[in-house]
Amino acid sequence: MGIKTIPLRNLEEKAENIYESVVVMSGQAKRVLDERIVQRSIQEATEEDYGIFDEVEETSPEDYIELEKTTSVAIKQFMDGDVKWSKKEKLL
Repeated sequence: MGIKTIPLRNLEEKAENIYESVVVMSGQAKRVLDERIVQRSIQEATEEDYGIFDEVEETSPEDYIELEKTTSVAIKQFMDGDVKWSKKEKLL
């Protein structure tokens, strides 16, 4: 699924400025990607235990499952209001 154009006014409604919105969405995309990596690692670890000399089976293209891109997921979550964030106070 592709990313559709987002009006700037919609971004301004969600945060104080556009740059803050972009930073929040990029951080959310990183969290989504990290979560996928952890889930896949857990799934692979529970399927089989590999010894030191065991060979890892390669997956075929037929077994590939395409997931929605992390940036698309992060933007949708941000626009739906599912992402919470806070600003750090400046230290003088």
